[in-house]
Amino acid sequence: MGKVVADISMSLDGYVTARGVDQEHGLGVGGEAIHAWVLDEPRSPIDEAVLARSFEQTGAVVMGRRLYDIVDGPNGWNDEVGYGHDQDQSAAPPCYVVTHEPPAHVRLANRFRFVTQGVAAAVDQARAAAGDKDVVVMGGANVIDQCLAGWLVDELRIHLSPLLLGGGTRLFDLVGPTTLRQLEVVESPRATHLAYQVVRDQGQGCPVADS
Repeated sequence: MGKVVADISMSLDGYVTARGVDQEHGLGVGGEAIHAWVLDEPRSPIDEAVLARSFEQTGAVVMGRRLYDIVDGPNGWNDEVGYGHDQDQSAAPPCYVVTHEPPAHVRLANRFRFVTQGVAAAVDQARAAAGDKDVVVMGGANVIDQCLAGWLVDELRIHLSPLLLGGGTRLFDLVGPTTLRQLEVVESPRATHLAYQVVRDQGQGCPVADS
């Protein structure tokens, strides 16, 4: 069975969106800069390899309702752009959306499943769908925080962008003390890609997972 991986891009001062998130500005006003390693062209070979490897290893995705409302909105994903941005969307994994109530209308209905029993249930359903591949918790910050706080995550991947936003949506606000073991550091001109194993000690009722 694959890992559960929390994977998100973040500014150097800890924000995963800029201020002013709405349907028109899904990453906040100016927040696209957090994802410059994916969005800016030409993409560096290092960033291309990071993106392609993650896409290939992902068997299912977990996201929150606010993120879903952005990506399924009129300015969101389409036939060419989706999880993994411009990777082959015919091979894109299913997305499990944590929500209190499924939406009345789903624009990209073939891509999404809706889970009303909380983040743990969404991760369980995603694991079943992913098989031997990884489950990626892609955001937003609240869902990643819930998964980390609930010890549902095996690996944390941060794509650290070299900018300071000074405000927006912070990561880790719901997370208590957590020991991480550094697995990988990959540098590119637009990001530092960090991978950490989440160490579960006896206080969490689990042994430390092998990396």
